[in-house]
Amino acid sequence: MTHSGLGAIGQLSRSVADIAAAEAWWRDVLGLPHLYTFGPLAFFDCDGVRLMLSAEPGESHSNIIYFRVPDIDASHAELSARGVAFLGAPQMIHRHADGLEEWMAFFSDNEGRPLALMSQRRPG
Repeated sequence: MTHSGLGAIGQLSRSVADIAAAEAWWRDVLGLPHLYTFGPLAFFDCDGVRLMLSAEPGESHSNIIYFRVPDIDASHAELSARGVAFLGAPQMIHRHADGLEEWMAFFSDNEGRPLALMSQRRPG
C-alpha cells in the first residue's frame, strides 16, 4: 500500500451568517488569535490549525469543532465567565481499559450552532 503523503490538517472551514459578528465572537469571547480578514472570510489560529469562517447566504450547516484543552473544568469556567452558553457541565464520555478518561463539554457559538471542548485525564 502506498502512503499518500497526507499530513496534519492545515485548515478547517465553517460557514457563518454574519462575518463581522462571528469574527468578534471567535476573537473576543473564545479568545482565538485572529490572523486576518479578507472580504467575507476571517481566519484564526487554533494551535497551528487555521480556521476559516466564511459568510455564506442561506442555511449554514452544523458541523462540530472540538477544541482540545488540558483542563476541561478550568476552560469551562473561564469561557462561562466570558458569557459562553454551555449545554451542561463537562461530562466523562468514555473510560479506556487503561483508565484514561475522555471528557467533553458542548456549547453554542454566537449563531447557536454546536462547538465542544474535549480533554483527556487520568483519575487520581
